[in-house]
Amino acid sequence: MSLFGTGALGRVVRSGVGRRRVQTVVIAVATMMAVASAVVAGSLMVAAAAPFDRAFGEQRGAHLTARFDPALASAAQLAETGKLAGVSASSGPYPSTVFRPVDRTGFRLPTLTLVGRSGPDGDVDRVVLKSGRWAQRPGEIVLAASFEGPALGIGATLRASDTAGAPTLSIVGFAVSAGRSADSWATPAQVDALASEGSPVTSQMLYRFDSASTKEQLLADRKRLAASVRPGALLGTESWLDTKRAADQGAAATVPFVSAFGVLGIAMSVIIVGSVISGVVGTSLRRIGILKAIGFTPREVVRAYVAQALVPAGAGIAVGVLLGNLLAAPLLADTAAAYGTVALSVAWWVDVTVPAAALVVVGLAALVPALRAGRLRTVEAIAVGRSPRTGRGRWAHRVMGALPLPRPVTYGLVTLFTHPVRALAMLLSVAFGMVAATFAVGLTSSLHAIGIAQDPESRAAVTVTTTRMAEVAPPPPPVGGDAGDPPRPGGSGPGAPPVEGSAASGEPGVADPAKVRAAVARQAGTGSYYGKTRTEVTVAGISGPVRASLYQGDSRSGSYEMISGHWITGAGQVVVPTRFLERTSTKIGDLVLVTRAEETVRLRIVGESFDTSGSEPEIHADMADFPSAEPGTFLVEVESGVSAEEYARKVAAVVRPLGGDATANAPSGPEGVLLIMSALAVLLTLMLVSVAGLGVLNSVVLDTRERIHDLGVCKAIGMAPRQILVLVLSSVAAIGVLGGLIGVPAGCALHGLVVPVMGRAVGTGLPSPVLEVYGPVELLLLGLGGVAIAVLGALVPAGWAARARTATALRTE
Repeated sequence: MSLFGTGALGRVVRSGVGRRRVQTVVIAVATMMAVASAVVAGSLMVAAAAPFDRAFGEQRGAHLTARFDPALASAAQLAETGKLAGVSASSGPYPSTVFRPVDRTGFRLPTLTLVGRSGPDGDVDRVVLKSGRWAQRPGEIVLAASFEGPALGIGATLRASDTAGAPTLSIVGFAVSAGRSADSWATPAQVDALASEGSPVTSQMLYRFDSASTKEQLLADRKRLAASVRPGALLGTESWLDTKRAADQGAAATVPFVSAFGVLGIAMSVIIVGSVISGVVGTSLRRIGILKAIGFTPREVVRAYVAQALVPAGAGIAVGVLLGNLLAAPLLADTAAAYGTVALSVAWWVDVTVPAAALVVVGLAALVPALRAGRLRTVEAIAVGRSPRTGRGRWAHRVMGALPLPRPVTYGLVTLFTHPVRALAMLLSVAFGMVAATFAVGLTSSLHAIGIAQDPESRAAVTVTTTRMAEVAPPPPPVGGDAGDPPRPGGSGPGAPPVEGSAASGEPGVADPAKVRAAVARQAGTGSYYGKTRTEVTVAGISGPVRASLYQGDSRSGSYEMISGHWITGAGQVVVPTRFLERTSTKIGDLVLVTRAEETVRLRIVGESFDTSGSEPEIHADMADFPSAEPGTFLVEVESGVSAEEYARKVAAVVRPLGGDATANAPSGPEGVLLIMSALAVLLTLMLVSVAGLGVLNSVVLDTRERIHDLGVCKAIGMAPRQILVLVLSSVAAIGVLGGLIGVPAGCALHGLVVPVMGRAVGTGLPSPVLEVYGPVELLLLGLGGVAIAVLGALVPAGWAARARTATALRTE
C-alpha cells in the first residue's frame, strides 16, 4: 500500500489535484522557485570552498611556501627541515628568483616568481600541466595558466627583461599550482642564469604539516622552521590560508544574496501551501463530511489533503532541481579552470538534500490545515457545507458603508474581513513579493554602481596616451576575475592606461609626455585633465611588488569611491584599499614606506578606497613623490557642448605623429560575474513576484467561487459587469497597498544587511554610493508595485466573475 493509499483514497487525491488546477499550479510554481534558489545557494556555498580544497588536496598543495637565503642555509640543511616534528611532507629546495619579462610587442608583464624544477611532480605541490609540456632545457619556460591567451601561447617568446641582450625564453607549457607557489617554472640552470644583483637566487621549500588549519598553527610551524636554521636564513613565508581566502572570494560574494532569495522563496512556499490547503479545506467542508460518511477515517482524510499538496509540490521540486542546476552552471563554469580540476557541477548531496527538505516543509505546511479537516465532525461538515458562518463581517459592512466611496468598492473591501486568515496569507504573499522586488532593485543598482566604481577612468570623456592604442597594456583584472590571478597580457582597448615601461613595437616609439600634455592643454574644448601611470613599488610590511597608480594634477574627477578618509590632494599622501590596511595592520593617518626604483618616500594614508581590481592591493599616490615617474595617460574632461569623439579625433591628429593616440571613452557598467549576478537576481525576483501573484490568484479564485451566488444577486439588482470587476479588484487593492507598505521597508532593510556581507566576503568595505541606492522615485514606484502584483493576480478571476451570467450565478450554491 502506498503512502497515500490506493483505490478510493487514491482516486480522491487524483480528483482533488485535477479539479483544482489553479491551486495545483500555485503549489508547483511556489515550490519550484524555492527549490531552484535553494539549489543555487547550496551549490555556491559548496563552490566557495570545494574547487580550491579539491585542487589543493589532489595536488598536495603546500601549507607553507618558504624562501631561504642559500648563503645561510645549504641544500642539505634545508632538506633536514623536512624531518622536523609536525612536518608531514616537504619538497625542495628549488632555486627561485623574480624577473619581469617583456613580450614580443614590448609589453612588460607583471613581476613573476620563477622557480627551477626538473618536473611538475613532487611530494608537495604537484603542478598540473594544462597545455604543452614541462621545461626540459635552458631557454624554455612554463607560465601560470592565467597568462594563456591570444597574445601568449605555446611557442611564443619572451625576453627576460627590457634590457639590451636579455635572453629569450620560449613558452612550452601552461600550468596550475593550486597553492600558487610560483608564477612560472624553468630548469634550475635557467633560474641561476636569470638571477641578477637586484633579483638574487633564493631557495624555495614547500611544506605540508600535520596541523595547518589555523593561522596560529602555521605561525607555530614557521617559528620551528626559523629556529632550525641560522638567524636570518628564513627570508619569508606564504600561507595557504591566504591563498585559499583569495581563491574563495569569487563565489563567496554570490552566496549571501542567493541565500536571501532562497529564504524568501521558502517562506513564500510555506505561506502559499498553507493558504492553498486551508482554502481547499474551507471550500470542501461538505465533501469532507461526505467522505467521512461513506467510511473514510480522519487519518485518511488528513493523508488525502496532505497528498493534494505533495503531488504538485513533487512536480515543482523536480523542475526546481533542474532549473537550479541550470542557473548555477554559469556561476561555476569558470571556477574549475582556475585550479586545473575537473569541471564543477552542483554537488549530488545538494540535489538530494534540498528536494528532501522541500518535501518536509511542504508536508508540514499542508499538515496543519489538513488536521483541521480530519477533526471536523461529519454532521457539522455536511450541514455547514461551503457557506461561511452567519454574521461574519457584518460589522465591517456597517463601517465600510459609512465611507464616502462607491458601493462596489466598499463591498469589495468587506471581503478582507470575511476570511481574515485568507486575507493575511494574501497580504504576506504580496509583502514577500515586494521584499524580493525591492531587494533586487537595490542589488542591481549596487552592482551597477560597483561596475562604474571599478573603472573610474571611464568617467573621463577622452583618453590620451603616450603610446598607440594597439600597444596599450591592459589594466588589472576587474572584479569577477579569478582571485589572485595576475593580469592577462595581450588585452587592449580604449581607455586602458599603459603600464609604465611599455614600449611601441614600431616607430616613432613612446611619445614625450611633456609634448602630449602640451597638445592637450592647447586643444580647444579642453575642460580639465590629469596624468596617470601604473607602476610597481615595494611597501614595507608587504612581501613582493605592489601595484601603484601615480597621478599628476587634479585627479579628483578620476578618484576611486572612498569608504573612509579622502582622495589624494597633494604630495606625501597615499590612498589604499581595505586589503592593504588588513595586510599591513595600518589605519588612516599612519605612515608607510614606499619605494619605487631608487626613490623611497614616507607617505601618509589619507583614505580607504573601494577597489575591486583583484586580490592584490593597489595604492594611489601623487606623481610628485617620485620625480622619475612620468604619465603614460592623460584623462580629459571636455567643455560643455564639445563632442568627445570630435575632440579625440583632433587631439589624435596632433599626438599620433609623436607616437601617442587619443580616443573617446564609453561608459562602463557591470561585466562578467557582476552581470551574471544581476541577471540571476532579476530572474529570481521575477519568479518570486510571479509566485506572489499566483498566491493572490488562488485566494481570489476561492473568494469568487464562494461568493458567486452573492455576485449573482448584485447583478440581479442592477450592478454592471464593470462594477463587479471593481468590486473584486478593490478587495485586493487594499492588500496591495498594505503589502507595499510592509514589503518595501523590509526589502530596503534586507539590502542594507546582505550587500555589506557580500563586500566583506571579497575583503572590502563598501562606499555610500553602493549602499545608498534608493531614491524617492524608486521607493514610490516600488510602493505601487504591491498594488500591481495584487491587481494583476486578481485580474483573471475578476474578469471571470464580471462575465458570469446572472442566472448561472444565482443557481450556484
